[in-house]
Amino acid sequence: MRTVSKDLTKTGTKGVPGEIDLDDAGDAGYAKSLAPRHISMIAIGGAIGTGLFLGAGGRLAIAGPSLAISYAIAGVFAFLVVRALGELVLHRPSSGSFVSYAREFLGEKGAYVAGWMYVLNWATTGMADITAVALYVHYWGAFTSVPQWLLALIALAVVVSVNLISVRLFGEMEFWFAIIKVAAIVVFLIVGIVLLATQHKIAGQTPGLHMISDNGGWFPHGVAQMVIVLQGVVFAYAAIEMVGITAGETAEPAKVVPKAINSITWRIALFYVGSVVLLVMLLPWSAYHAGESPFVTVFSKMGVPAIGGIMNAVVLTAAMSSLNSGLYSTGRILRSLAAAGSAPKFTGKMSARAVPYGGIFFTAGFALIGVALNAWLPGEAFDIVVNIASLGVISTWIMIMVCHALFVRRARAGHAERPSYRLGGSPWVEIVTIAFLVFVVVEMGVQGGDVGRWTVALIIPIAGALTAGWYAIRRRD
Repeated sequence: MRTVSKDLTKTGTKGVPGEIDLDDAGDAGYAKSLAPRHISMIAIGGAIGTGLFLGAGGRLAIAGPSLAISYAIAGVFAFLVVRALGELVLHRPSSGSFVSYAREFLGEKGAYVAGWMYVLNWATTGMADITAVALYVHYWGAFTSVPQWLLALIALAVVVSVNLISVRLFGEMEFWFAIIKVAAIVVFLIVGIVLLATQHKIAGQTPGLHMISDNGGWFPHGVAQMVIVLQGVVFAYAAIEMVGITAGETAEPAKVVPKAINSITWRIALFYVGSVVLLVMLLPWSAYHAGESPFVTVFSKMGVPAIGGIMNAVVLTAAMSSLNSGLYSTGRILRSLAAAGSAPKFTGKMSARAVPYGGIFFTAGFALIGVALNAWLPGEAFDIVVNIASLGVISTWIMIMVCHALFVRRARAGHAERPSYRLGGSPWVEIVTIAFLVFVVVEMGVQGGDVGRWTVALIIPIAGALTAGWYAIRRRD
């Protein structure tokens, strides 16, 4: 059993002075069923989700073409975060991922905060996903009379059922979900480029760069609007860190994970930045709006309704995929927390199929709030939960960078060995990344309107709930 001596850490796994067990008890019992192709496509799927397929429409309406710049800026920091996580994964693969690393470098308090903020992230992301599913299904006239909350509930029930069967099936489903998403983006890019090259009119307008210059340029509402949408853009990249969690269920993490992470750079450039630039060259940015995928908007205005319906089915798949991934991730994170006594014992339960069903059910129960939100505030549900989820994403990324900085410091002191796959520039890269993420939170409160201010204000009750939960757990022990 590997341990860290007392002089290298302040707290042990139970929050008391002593040694930290580096063999996370939450890693036991998992099947190494995920093949390299699963990991690769899960990483791709993590970079393509509801934030692009649904959220981009509303953000284009706010920021115009400058949304592409926002995606590029946030994409750089997202890559730095996942690169840092990749180095930690090669240091020690764990299904507990950054929670396990927080335990190693910060003690159980750090693991507790990291884990529960991540659960908050995915629980609220799940709410956004089921909201997206309901919106997508409403695209078809046959379902417009079905209440949004009921569609959200059905989506949650289906994905929970699928997630409980086995990790191998989860991997297969995410593989094909990712294939569908990538194929859809590629088809859109090819069609868009052909339309540009042939100057084929869409809704009576000829596509081209003039669509940007003739409609206010890159910053039709000013630079401030580009900054305002950053919190939603950061949310769009949520799930890229999931590649670190899958490392605990694959036989060759040292070989598979770096390859998957390295490919994220071109994905971000092509799928996010490239798609947004193409969108605003095909139609005026004002043609896009919240509640409808911008890809559906383009295909519908081409005059072929069937294509819009097909694309809508694709983005529906993307939302279901994201919900599926969230249940997978939190199931593993909660089991790691439960093994250390930082989560209810039932969340650590494992089925005979090596599925942590306790954590999956817990997150699904949390996501039921999203069903209620869809019944109560169907118009604002997506924006509310996206902002709350952004807090979870940002806290997770900050924790990853903190853990990486501490790992590098420990390695420089001669107490650890860094793998060949690493993030350079420490500690300045971590400091700049954390500063950017904190800025996004501040900007959310200052420029995000009532929803943004209320979201940032939630930090106080969240901190209070985490503190009360921690002391309740310690008293129980």
